[in-house]
Amino acid sequence: MNIQFPDNIDINIFLQEYWQRKPLLIRNALGSEFCALGANELAGLATEADMESRIVIEHGEKPWSLHHGPFSDEDFQDLPASHWTLLVQDVDKFVPGIHELLRGFTFLPDWRLDDVMISYAADQGSVGPHIDSYDVFLIQAEGRRRWRIG
Repeated sequence: MNIQFPDNIDINIFLQEYWQRKPLLIRNALGSEFCALGANELAGLATEADMESRIVIEHGEKPWSLHHGPFSDEDFQDLPASHWTLLVQDVDKFVPGIHELLRGFTFLPDWRLDDVMISYAADQGSVGPHIDSYDVFLIQAEGRRRWRIG
């Protein structure tokens, strides 16, 4: 699976002008061959003891709460209808199809790649404002989201 850069950008231009310099939005970067996990599949992974997972819930008075997995089916049933996000780490180590995603990044040294984290956000779900102290590729497989990068 290769990243489909726009016609005016190749890997060299990406590394020289964008990598660690400025954000770049590439629509349909993975093409139709990419198959993301659905919400139920991701929730199923979050119930496994050997998966690192967490749920972030936004509240009115106390802005955010963080809950660590593994989760039970009841945990998911007790979630509010909106304002929460499930995050699951290392999905590439457990799901072969997701591991294939890393092949699109072979232009980077292996030591720069950590894992594939997949998230699912309910309506208005978020992880809140934060700063990542490492390089991040964000791939939105489904839905709509307002991204703010600063």
